[in-house]
Amino acid sequence: MKSLWKLAASVTVLGLLTAILATRGNAAKTEEIQFPNGTQTISGFLATPDKPGRYPALVLIHEWWGLTDWVKEQAQKLADQGYLALAVDLYRGKVTSDPEEAHELMRGLPQDRAVSDLTAAVVYLAGRKDVDRDHIGTIGWCMGGGLALQLAIHIPRLAACVVNYGALPTDPNDLQQIFTPVLGNFGAEDRGITPTDVNEFQKTMEGLKRRVDVKIYEGAGHAFENSTSPAYRPEAAADAWARTLAFLNKTMK
Repeated sequence: MKSLWKLAASVTVLGLLTAILATRGNAAKTEEIQFPNGTQTISGFLATPDKPGRYPALVLIHEWWGLTDWVKEQAQKLADQGYLALAVDLYRGKVTSDPEEAHELMRGLPQDRAVSDLTAAVVYLAGRKDVDRDHIGTIGWCMGGGLALQLAIHIPRLAACVVNYGALPTDPNDLQQIFTPVLGNFGAEDRGITPTDVNEFQKTMEGLKRRVDVKIYEGAGHAFENSTSPAYRPEAAADAWARTLAFLNKTMK
């Protein structure tokens, strides 16, 4: 009887180990990479699906804090969903948790340089053999959300653009350049990007016959998707994530 119990225990342990190894085997592969932008070298965090193949790709754009672990986590989650995800380091290695320093870092980042770095990321992805170059999109949060739209303005061929509580363009000439399908997630209590701003953007885009889908979450403010933020709202964040995946699956695959 004891031998039978030992055998059962061994089988159980073996099953657990197999499950753990299988989970690890399906996990996204990650690495720190560098790619050129003219004479400069840009850094980024790359997450790729575990299995070989050609995948749709996304350029991730960080908040004003810099390329934090939370942003890297989003890249891994997207890779787990079958996307090759590149989070670009726009601050050249600087990361902070201090709002005042974050504000200074954002102010010190020229928009044209940021768009140039992000454009270089798109070019880099398009040149990879494991990327479906016809399906490259972008997603950003906070500062990165606004830059995601700026990238869509400069690269009309992008397959998708996800804006999470990012600044919205108002210049008619810029808005007319956005042909990329846009998904937006915003907080009703956001004092920087107000519901009025969001509704006006949606109205203008729809008037231009563009594909736009925005949602404003009641009880949520700026940065409600970031689990490391005091503004984090789990239910709203989960819904925004589900909306994002559904949108990307429709536009990118």
